Amino acid sequence: MGLVQAPDRDGKLAYDEWGDAQGYPVFLLHGTPGSRLGPRPRTFHLHNLGIRLIAYDRPGYGDSDRHAGRNVADAARDVTAIADALGLRRYSVVGRSGGGPHALACAALAPERVASAAAVVTIAPPDAEGLDWLAGMAESNVMTYTLMAESPDLSRVGALLARSADAIRRNPSSLLNSLTTEMPVVDRRVVEDAGIRDLLLLNYLSAVGGSAEPSPGGPDGPPRPMGWVDDLVSFRTPWGFRPQSIDGVPVLLWHGEHDVFAPVSHFHWLAGRIPGASAVLQPSAAHFAALPALPPILAWVRDNARTHTV
Repeated sequence: MGLVQAPDRDGKLAYDEWGDAQGYPVFLLHGTPGSRLGPRPRTFHLHNLGIRLIAYDRPGYGDSDRHAGRNVADAARDVTAIADALGLRRYSVVGRSGGGPHALACAALAPERVASAAAVVTIAPPDAEGLDWLAGMAESNVMTYTLMAESPDLSRVGALLARSADAIRRNPSSLLNSLTTEMPVVDRRVVEDAGIRDLLLLNYLSAVGGSAEPSPGGPDGPPRPMGWVDDLVSFRTPWGFRPQSIDGVPVLLWHGEHDVFAPVSHFHWLAGRIPGASAVLQPSAAHFAALPALPPILAWVRDNARTHTV
């Protein structure tokens, strides 16, 4: 694990690297909840691809300090800070699920550094004109976002996620087990793979294991997982950039048609607005199909990386 100073604030960002140390650098931005230890291709595959894979804990997750009030756009500065510490002038970004908006932020706000980007099973911005944002989402997502709207002080959603985080600490399978009841069959098949399941459980446990603040209900209540809370708030408040503003950075949008956690309507909205985006819709896939699809997605950002900066 490496640590770098967070840009323009107190606190540290934690990151790790895998694969070919001399290979093409790609940042893999984790989902929600998630951590730098989230699912990734095996080291053998990364070497075959010639990829140097870098992942970091978003603020408030894992070993990264919280950044209260962060928005999606802040990810561009955080990734740039890590790239600077590693001496990387040029790199690509891949964001899966909750990491998708953050990958788009990097492409929009750091085009002089980002050579290509992929947003995989991502959501669209909350102010997406003409998009019914919650339509087609799993009931657990709808309930959580509805609690946020009904309780702007976040006390109710904070308590809900605190209970979920406490359950993960006691049994890392708890979150995945609860999500399985909402998954289409194609997703269930993916998460039944022992290797993928083990990485998902490590991912969830690492996300909430050390990223908490005391419960507002007192020391006996479960701590609030602030990275998770801050992610959800950032998704439903202005992102700090417009995906339509991405200019000159090759972008891949990859989605499964049967996704119930990031509905396919979000994919269509983004595909119709990001200039020149390559849009790949898998008709027999859903949300978790993004995990086995990571190797060809990494190959795409490597092969489509711009050879110059703007």
